Amino acid sequence: MSLMKNEFDAQYKSLLQDILEHGIEEKNERTGHICKSLPGMTMKFDLGNGFPLLSLRRIPLKVFIAEQMWFLMGHKNLAFLQRFTKIWDDFAEANNCVESAYGYRWRKHFGRDQIGGLVELLKEDPSSRHGVILMWDPGDDGLANGIKKKNVPCPYTFTAQIMGGKLCLHLIIRSNDMMLGNPHDVAGFALLAYFLAQKLSVEVGMITVSISNAHVYDIHFDQAKEIISREVTQAPIPFVCPPNAFDRAEEGDEQLVEEIFKELNKGYQPQPPLEKMEIVK
Repeated sequence: MSLMKNEFDAQYKSLLQDILEHGIEEKNERTGHICKSLPGMTMKFDLGNGFPLLSLRRIPLKVFIAEQMWFLMGHKNLAFLQRFTKIWDDFAEANNCVESAYGYRWRKHFGRDQIGGLVELLKEDPSSRHGVILMWDPGDDGLANGIKKKNVPCPYTFTAQIMGGKLCLHLIIRSNDMMLGNPHDVAGFALLAYFLAQKLSVEVGMITVSISNAHVYDIHFDQAKEIISREVTQAPIPFVCPPNAFDRAEEGDEQLVEEIFKELNKGYQPQPPLEKMEIVK
């Protein structure tokens, strides 16, 4: 039996402890909640050593699997995703659509298919360092005339490049709820890295996640302490991407959700759940 432990659990636990012990405690005016926050935090995982999945508590696997497929489909209508989760429903606007949906911005919003272009770029020039994908629209988000919106992207850009024959992905997140958002985001973009690597016929490499503002909300302090008190017992989680996953994800193949779930769940041994955590909007 391997003595190695799940690297995600180890880094996540350390980061949470750092936030609770050294985080800057301030009231967030938008939410009305007190947060403990740290700037410029980074997590980094070699996907060849296991899938970065939190096991210090159970996370719902089908949610991030279906979400990542929805992104690749390029939809802003929630119909496909709602077959698996309602997590985006509060951000829906007219016609059951999320106008700032990441996948729509990847594939249509800027007048080009960024993901399709990325695949072609790395096929033609595997050494390229130009593989940058944006979810943030400076004409519509954040600084855009102070307009308040239901949702602006938290993960707002990533780069993908092939180094040493392996697909490496660097995700940048402007604001990350470490108790609810972070484990979900890391797992989802790790899955995207597997999809891209398979499409490009290369191995998976490193995923790096850089967080501008890593925070824990006041209503989650006790649960964060519970996570920190737990020992890392999970072994590295193996994952083999099902055949033709990128194309099947683009097509919205629901069977792919089940196949990925079964593959991940085989090696997933999460610890007891925490009390239900309220999502701060």
